[in-house]
Amino acid sequence: MPDRASVDAFTAHVLSGDHVGAIRDWYAEDAWMRENMGPPRVGREALMAHEAAALARVERVDTELLASPAVAGDTVAIRWRFTIVTKDGPGPSFEEVAWQTWRGNKIAEETFFYDPAQMRAARGAG
Repeated sequence: MPDRASVDAFTAHVLSGDHVGAIRDWYAEDAWMRENMGPPRVGREALMAHEAAALARVERVDTELLASPAVAGDTVAIRWRFTIVTKDGPGPSFEEVAWQTWRGNKIAEETFFYDPAQMRAARGAG
């Protein structure tokens, strides 16, 4: 079960913009992530590589914490907003809930829940 200080330190790490470093420092070696119940990506190294590849396609991602993380035993829920910034300026923003299972003070499992229509609507707005 994570302590509140660890959850807060993790969210601060993500808010700093160091998304790959947050995976390196806060995820278990055998951790997995998945999007909207899709197939999981497994292993911290694979998670870091996927994140680095996604970030390489954009100028940066601005991250906001929309609510204080909810902690209940080994389960943590975090509501985020991400704004993708391209070389041409701010792009789409989307909100998601990260549903995590922690093993001690490391994240072992994470599912991101979001409405994909947010991205389609942003692409159609320009």
